[in-house]
Amino acid sequence: MLSQLQTIDIIVLIGMLAIMPTAGIIIALRKKTAEDYFLAGRNIKWWAVAGSVFGTNISSFHLIGMLGIGYSIGFVQAHYEIVFPAILLLCFVFLTSYRRLDVFTLSQYLEVRYNDKARLLYTILLILIILVQLVGSFYVGSLTLQWLFGGTSFEMSYTTGLILIGLITCSYTIWGGMESIVVTDTIQTLMMLAAGTAVAYFTLSQPEIGGFTGLLNLDAAQPREAQKMHLYLPSNHPNLPWTGIFTGLLLQHCFNFSTNQFLVQRVLAANSDSDARKGVIASGFLKLTIPFFSISAGVAAYYLFRSRFNGMDFNSDNAFLKLVETVIPPGTGLVGMILAGLTAATFSSVDSMMNSATTLLTVDVYQKYVNPKATDKQIVRFGRLMILVMVVASIGLALWTYTPDRTNNFMLKVSAQLSYFTPGIMVAFFVGILWRGASARAAVIAMAAAPFYGLLAEFMYNNFLGTNPSVAAVFGEKLNFMHRVFLTFLLTLTTLIVLSRTAFPNLRPEGFERLRVDIDAGQLARAVGLFLLVQAVFVGLIFLGGLSPKSVAVWAALATFGLFLGPKSERVKERKSEVVSRAGFSLSNDLIWAGLLTAVSVGVLYYFA
Repeated sequence: MLSQLQTIDIIVLIGMLAIMPTAGIIIALRKKTAEDYFLAGRNIKWWAVAGSVFGTNISSFHLIGMLGIGYSIGFVQAHYEIVFPAILLLCFVFLTSYRRLDVFTLSQYLEVRYNDKARLLYTILLILIILVQLVGSFYVGSLTLQWLFGGTSFEMSYTTGLILIGLITCSYTIWGGMESIVVTDTIQTLMMLAAGTAVAYFTLSQPEIGGFTGLLNLDAAQPREAQKMHLYLPSNHPNLPWTGIFTGLLLQHCFNFSTNQFLVQRVLAANSDSDARKGVIASGFLKLTIPFFSISAGVAAYYLFRSRFNGMDFNSDNAFLKLVETVIPPGTGLVGMILAGLTAATFSSVDSMMNSATTLLTVDVYQKYVNPKATDKQIVRFGRLMILVMVVASIGLALWTYTPDRTNNFMLKVSAQLSYFTPGIMVAFFVGILWRGASARAAVIAMAAAPFYGLLAEFMYNNFLGTNPSVAAVFGEKLNFMHRVFLTFLLTLTTLIVLSRTAFPNLRPEGFERLRVDIDAGQLARAVGLFLLVQAVFVGLIFLGGLSPKSVAVWAALATFGLFLGPKSERVKERKSEVVSRAGFSLSNDLIWAGLLTAVSVGVLYYFA
């Protein structure tokens, strides 16, 4: 690709990529305590929380994968970016409890609620989850670098690309810790948004497409079964069934934003509860932009390639790179900017996951079991060593696990792999914070059993239930991973509740009392029930009243927003004992911003039905 770049593109590419390690290294020169190294001194402002959460959550295999799934399947992939239930759960259920305990890791939180075995098991499971995602990020990042330097004197192999990614991220992550990562993540977020927006603009501007409105009209002209700009596919769809989206995928979102160390670590590092809450909500708005600049560009690429290349079909994971070659005008520096954004997307997730994994290994293994009296200097030194270990392990697994040949919809495959581990973690956190009766032994057994429940559910369905034509007609011949997540969640939930009530009653109620959450199960149930009741009214108007989803989208959004404008809410302000009452409409009220995020998301769910 570089052989096709002009001088301006190369200058832009090198200049933008040089910003990241330079900024990270400058910050790394500052002396660091353990709290500085792992949590940036708990001094991150809301805008940096937003940039870091978004940058951590979106990697190059997301940018490439999202567009590729839009190309091959359609706009339904937008559900991966509509995460308002998970954000509300974090902001108004978990957040103040996490931060009040002043923990470094969520595993420490589980130790407070349950015991040290729950803490260690969480650490083991999260290390496995992070490794799977790190390997995926290294894999796609190396393929991107291969494509980038292909046909030049700098052409590199798959292995060389892996090593280069490891070296660049290590250059600032090892020495700078969380503070360097937050700063570079924020820079990388701006680069990713600029790159994605540029690709979308030039794709949608092509005469065959005619803008976003033209794309909608072009798609609407197709037979209904061939249309791509819709959010719901049949319940037996092999990849993105609507039944799985509102069950398993919803649970996966809740895991990522509420119980996942490498995202929640940004919340723990925030300057205040308000900064943490506003930052997470802002990241939700940033995620809502992805369907409109990445996934819609993928759908547009489908129609553009079909028109311009005589119906030739491309590998979905190659669609992004082919699109850059096709629509971006040369000699403007835009190609260099886009490629820099794509490369930055790789680094933004890799550095964050490495830091979180080493935080877990350092705090929960080294400081807990190996050297409980370790000084700050020893803790930071061990953390730096663990980054090297994680990089070497990830490169080795990327070489052993994946070949440098792309496969279609790689992102969905990684999501399916991760989902074996997450249901048990979610159950332990959700039940633990809402029910004082959850016991430590029951929680540990439930967390450990979850992957086996997932494998069992998959085996039983694929070999027995799925062979029944009537069942297959509803849920498909093979068990979709989203359905598997939901089934595993139910089995794990049942295990924890039954064992807590029978064999292993809770003998440590003080663990629950220390959490001091600001909302109980009854309040949460009433809030969810009211939200579902409002949506039931509009769904009824569509199915029984004959109204179109588009016609009710705005009204559904406004009614949803109204739920956040009710009576005043009281919340315990961070690190102070007084109760702060917030009422009425105020732009400083984070509840208003949460309501706006929810309303916009609901409007999208109806409009693209």
